[in-house]
Amino acid sequence: EAAIAVGTEDKPRFVAGVLGPTNRTASISPDVNDPGFRNVSFDELVEAYSESTRALIEGGADIILIETIFDTLNAKAAVFAVKKVFDEDQIELPISISGTITDQSGRTLSGQTTEAFYNALRHADALSFGLNCALGPDLLRQYAAEMSRISGTYVSAHPNAGLPNEFGEYDLGPEDMAVHIKEWAESGFLNIVGGCCGTSPDHIRAMAEAVANIKPRQIPDLPVECRLSGMEPCNISKDSLFVNVGERTNVTGSARFKRLIKEGDYETALEVAKEQVENGAQIIDVNMDEGLLDSLAVMPKFLNLMAAEPDIARVPVMIDSSKWEVIEAGLKCIQGKGIVNSISMKEGVDKFIEHAKLIRRYGAAAIVMAFDEEGQADTRERKTEICTLAYKILTEEVGFPPEDIIFDPNIFAVATGIEEHNNYAVDFIEAVRDIKSTLPHAMISGGVSNVSFSFRGNNPVREAIHAVFLYYAIKEGMDMGIVNAGQLAIYDDLPAELRDAVEDVVLNRRDDATERLLDIAPNYVGDGSVKAKVEDLEWRSWPVAKRLEHALVKGITEYIDEDTEEARLNAERPLHVIEGPLMDGMNVVGDLFGAGKMFLPQVVKSARVMKKSVAWLLPYIEAEKGDADLSAKGKILMATVKGDVHDIGKNIVGVVLQCNNYEVVDLGVMVPAETILQKAREENVDIIGLSGLITPSLDEMVYVAKEMQRLGFELPLLIGGATTSQVHTAVKIEPGYSHPVIYVADASRAVGVASNLLSDTLRDPYVETVKAEYQEIRERRAAQQSHRSYATLQQARANKIQTDWKNYPVVPPKVLEQGFPSVEKPDSGLQPIYERVNGGVILQFNDYPLDDLVDYIDWSPFFAAWELAGKYPKILKDEVVGKEAQTLFNDAQAMLEKIVQEKWLTAKAVAGLFPANSINDDDIELYEDEERQTVSMTLHHIRQQIERGGNQPNFCLADYIAPKDSGVQDYMGAFAVTAGVGIEAHKARFVADHDDYNAILLEALADRLAEAFAERLHQRMRQEFWGYAADEQLDNDAMIAEKYAGIRPAPGYPACPDHTEKGALWALLQPDERIGLKITESFAMWPGASVSGWYMAHPAARYFGTGKIQKDQVKDYAQRKGMELATAERWLAPVLGYEPD
Repeated sequence: EAAIAVGTEDKPRFVAGVLGPTNRTASISPDVNDPGFRNVSFDELVEAYSESTRALIEGGADIILIETIFDTLNAKAAVFAVKKVFDEDQIELPISISGTITDQSGRTLSGQTTEAFYNALRHADALSFGLNCALGPDLLRQYAAEMSRISGTYVSAHPNAGLPNEFGEYDLGPEDMAVHIKEWAESGFLNIVGGCCGTSPDHIRAMAEAVANIKPRQIPDLPVECRLSGMEPCNISKDSLFVNVGERTNVTGSARFKRLIKEGDYETALEVAKEQVENGAQIIDVNMDEGLLDSLAVMPKFLNLMAAEPDIARVPVMIDSSKWEVIEAGLKCIQGKGIVNSISMKEGVDKFIEHAKLIRRYGAAAIVMAFDEEGQADTRERKTEICTLAYKILTEEVGFPPEDIIFDPNIFAVATGIEEHNNYAVDFIEAVRDIKSTLPHAMISGGVSNVSFSFRGNNPVREAIHAVFLYYAIKEGMDMGIVNAGQLAIYDDLPAELRDAVEDVVLNRRDDATERLLDIAPNYVGDGSVKAKVEDLEWRSWPVAKRLEHALVKGITEYIDEDTEEARLNAERPLHVIEGPLMDGMNVVGDLFGAGKMFLPQVVKSARVMKKSVAWLLPYIEAEKGDADLSAKGKILMATVKGDVHDIGKNIVGVVLQCNNYEVVDLGVMVPAETILQKAREENVDIIGLSGLITPSLDEMVYVAKEMQRLGFELPLLIGGATTSQVHTAVKIEPGYSHPVIYVADASRAVGVASNLLSDTLRDPYVETVKAEYQEIRERRAAQQSHRSYATLQQARANKIQTDWKNYPVVPPKVLEQGFPSVEKPDSGLQPIYERVNGGVILQFNDYPLDDLVDYIDWSPFFAAWELAGKYPKILKDEVVGKEAQTLFNDAQAMLEKIVQEKWLTAKAVAGLFPANSINDDDIELYEDEERQTVSMTLHHIRQQIERGGNQPNFCLADYIAPKDSGVQDYMGAFAVTAGVGIEAHKARFVADHDDYNAILLEALADRLAEAFAERLHQRMRQEFWGYAADEQLDNDAMIAEKYAGIRPAPGYPACPDHTEKGALWALLQPDERIGLKITESFAMWPGASVSGWYMAHPAARYFGTGKIQKDQVKDYAQRKGMELATAERWLAPVLGYEPD
């Protein structure tokens, strides 16, 4: 009545009848001591919601709004009820869905992320999806933006008026709310807006007025893909890798799991599920079909217990049963979008349609067996025929989304000895090809272990059959498979003899294939060539000293506490365990590493074992006050110098030294000289080691050496880090300190250097040799400098790149032409927030999806960081380091998956595009306005000064920007990205667990992700935001090889060697304020996993190094920057071609 009273023809009013969340949760136990208990059932909720829905319809509701959803299972029951009422009463109204993100974790009360929530309820075919309650507009914004990105419907939002204050009141007034909501609407992610707790009619009025003239969000054209979820989304697209469905929570396939369920040991049974997820299962198959089990009771009980385990519940569930009532009972327990395994036409089409409609109403995807009333399809033709008919029925009669149809064309055993079975694998593989090419968006799955059933009892051969079968089936389009995620062999790792024999069987290439495989199968029983996941525990019977040595060499931590305790009980003193078996084991590690038989990643794993063992012993050592008796080979202080935040290399060297019985005092990063020298005296160290990555660190190292000289130190000084060199150490550092200064090229040399320096007999001859070598380097460099020819600055400028500016094809940045709105709050996801600043446009990404960066990783530098020489992917097959490189790569991939899926790290970026012209040959002006009347900033660059032959120009970055006097209106960009937000907490976790290996691995991966982010953002600049190479088609190898148009040079690197230009970049983009990316006094970026630089689009732009420059240019540069000559010389020290006064 109220709606009719105020409605008009041009603006009718509608009533939304609300179905609330109830005061109970279907997927959470109210009893912390009984996680499987529920105080409400799905059926009870359906009954309650059905009654409410009818009442709302009778009351005249125009829309059914299911809102304030904090438990998605409750909402699924509501959707089920509403659809049931619609069918029974022959009425249909629009449905709107609105969930509640309960806190800043970004999850509902029942643990789902925004996208997982959306995926779970997509089957509602809702008019709109949105979020309401719990949070104010400031905190809810990022989740509303996420909903806008993923939703193929209208998006709604009605936030609270802020969070309650200490009096339970809400502080945001109508005007405040209006400002927030207007910005949301301007950002383009709202269709429907309103208010929740704390809002009033005045709030609603103000918000309505604020958005009245803003264009509503456009519904995106989303790709068709299967969107599943547990607590987290699991989206399967045509570009997805093979999806592993964990098979071990199946009483028909796992004797251990069946025993645990029969014995009622659900706690251990849950560990089986957890192991599957940890081993890479993206979906968990649960089957309780066993004659002596009450499957109808056991299935819900186990699923309810799984729901209470976030490590398991984050992945979707596949409910597997041959009994429909068990499947339906399972569907009533899962809040996410799962999969039914399975339905078929074996009982006829009518029953098939009935089950399919119910699955659709419960909101699940379905596995459809190639099975009809005549039986299971066993030939290619029958498989394709049945699947085609089922697809037609599901899509045309049931309205089942094709992307939620997963066909299982039946995998049968091969090599059974029956000739008719020989082609079973080929029939499946060819049917996959047929189905994928004729039934759009449908997927293919299967029970992979069936194919190898003939070889049960011989796991290595079975795993080889699985590997070969999957290799060919996946090539034809198989999307997923029910597998033991922890026991998948790698096709390329199979012994050639076994692989060839298995391929003959799987591909039915010869009549005697089965006999030939049977002949060689005994050779592979338990053989390590095909890794059976049965751990070889023979070493556990060895004496404890040998067990400790074995654990150290192999990097095994599983038994270290119990073995250390046994050794302690057998020893006179706990200290003797360290001095005896532990040091014996580490000596073996050191010998193997020195001989090139172990590699750095293995050494770091050994250090992890050592640290855990020592940590076990320390309380006992301290209790008897025996610490002083522990004699190390020497004590070495290590630090990354002031202004520098990079420490991966330093940490690796520290681990290697500790593995060789050196005590390491690690002061961390950004350590001032005063602290280094004070701690060196306090700790009475034997050696000081300095590390640094950025070029200003070189000058800081020179300063530390001079301070050591001034303060009378006599300790050896070690120099290392990516930016250091033997030449710089010899020319710049060693002359300032009269005691040993040694450049250490990599971690493998650190032990030898330390050993020589601390040896009474070796030290003097070693130091004299190094000093003589450094003197030779200085003399050689001086000779080179005297023979090198330099152009004057004037000559170099005259020899700059020549561009025909009259015919230069300037491409104005798309984002400057499109007039993007200014916003106050940051956005997240793939699409940036645009803000007009200083005549240009700034793009800001606050939570860039990490999974969009993985494919852009350049892995070769990753292996180099671990001192494994070689180019990826060839390094994985290298005769010397290939095996360890593959192990390291596998560990990296496993951690990378956790980083991405569990959001260990957050990637952020800010970038900008601005009007620009070059001036005075070597500088670039940026303008505050398109008319280029007001200069916002001048950027200063260095020109090559070495005389060039063969018509080669003297390059300068300013050459790539059109001169102001050319009349050409050019542009330039800037960027700063980081992938290091959040790393410290995880590093600390590993360090606390004495796990240097994973701490270093995490840092190395964060660095790779940052570089990948820089690469990906540059690609999007070229193609989207600037658009000067919109049609570019380059793969990652081509991008790594820099075959793209334009460049992204970084301040402090060869083309623009002055790190202080980062100050201009920071003033321009304000990364510290926008994304928390800061620079130190030495212009190092923090977090360390960060990259920044400039964008230039000139078609001839290329990367170059300035090389050495002369004093005339440095004077000119200092004058242009308004800098003292000495200051300029200090910052440009690495490129000076002369000795400053």
